[in-house]
Amino acid sequence: MSTGGTGGIGELVLGGFSGTALPPRYAKALREGRRGGAILFKPNVAGGPAQVAALARELHAACDGSPPFVSVDQEGGRVARLRAPLLEVPPMRTVASWGDVALAERIARAAGAELAALGFNVDLAPVLDVDTRAGNPVIGDRAFSDAPDTCATFGAAWVRGLQGAGLLACGKHFPGHGDTTKDSHVDLPVVEAPRERLDRVELAPFRAAVDAGVALLMTAHVVYPALDPEVPATLSPAVATDLRRAVGFDGVLVSDDLEMRAIEARWEVGDAAVQAIAAGCDALLVCWSEDKQDRAVDALEREAARSPAFRARCAEARARMARTRGAIRVRPQGDAGIAAAIGGAESRAVASEIARRLGT
Repeated sequence: MSTGGTGGIGELVLGGFSGTALPPRYAKALREGRRGGAILFKPNVAGGPAQVAALARELHAACDGSPPFVSVDQEGGRVARLRAPLLEVPPMRTVASWGDVALAERIARAAGAELAALGFNVDLAPVLDVDTRAGNPVIGDRAFSDAPDTCATFGAAWVRGLQGAGLLACGKHFPGHGDTTKDSHVDLPVVEAPRERLDRVELAPFRAAVDAGVALLMTAHVVYPALDPEVPATLSPAVATDLRRAVGFDGVLVSDDLEMRAIEARWEVGDAAVQAIAAGCDALLVCWSEDKQDRAVDALEREAARSPAFRARCAEARARMARTRGAIRVRPQGDAGIAAAIGGAESRAVASEIARRLGT
C-alpha cells in the first residue's frame, strides 16, 4: 500500500462494492492506496463459502504488503450477512438471557473461527449499546440487555471470543445508540441524556470492551448534547478524540457508514469524510457507492495538501490502522481448512448447545 506525502490517505476509507467478485475498479483502488479494505454485504457472499474465500483472496492479492481489512456485520440474530452452513447465532439478547458468559465466549470464538477461515479479519461486532429505549427502531435484541452491567460482561466475552479466533472485533455504536427513538440509517437521532447518565449507562460496555482489548470501535451517527450539541459523534472531536481518550481506547475508531441518511442528508460525503477524520476517526466506512468513496478520498487528499494539521491527523490515523493491520494473522483457507472450521467438530458442538438452550 502507498506511503508518503498525501499518497495512501485513501487507506483510511473502507468501502463496499457490487457483486460476488472483486471489481477491477475496486482492485485498482486497493493497489493505489485509495482503499484500506472492504466491507462485504449479503449480495457479496451469495455464492457460499468457496465463493467468499475466493473473493477474500482477491482482496488480499490486490494489496501489496499489509493485509486489507476484510470486514462483515456478523452479529447474530437478524444482523448476519452469512447464513447456513455457517453457525446460526441467535440474537445477542437471547445469548445473554442464558446467563452463561463462558458459553457466550465459546459461541463467539466458534463463529469467529468460521469467518477467519473464509478470510475475514474484522467482525463488526459486538453491539455494545444498552437497549434502554422501548421501541428503539434499530437496536432492540441486537443488544445484550437493557442493563449496562450485563452488556459490559457479555460484550467483553464476545470480544474475547472473536479475537481469540484471530479476528479483530469492532464494538459499536460509540458512545451508545440504545436510547434513540430514530434509526440513524434514515434520520439523525438525538440522545438527551446528561453526562452522568452517559458515563454510568452508555459507556460502561465500551469501557469493558476496551479492558478486554477490543481492536476497533465504531462511532454512532447520534447527537449527544451533553457532549456536543452541534454535530453527531462521528463528526465530533468531543467524542472521537476526547471521549475515546477518556475510556482509554487507542485502537482504530471507524465511522459508521457515511452514506447513512443521518449524515448524507446533511453533509456532502467529502465534507463528512474530512470532518470525521479531523474529529478523531481513524477509518471511514462508505459502504455502497464507489463514486462516493472516490469523492471522500479526493476530499481527504485535498485537505491534507492544504493543512499541515490535518495531514498530521491523517498520519496518526494511518499509524493506528497500520499497527492494527500488523496484528492480523488470518488468511483465507483452502478447502480443507474451510471444511474443518465450517461444520467442524467445534462448530457442531456449539450449534448443538445453542439448539438445546433454544429447546429446538
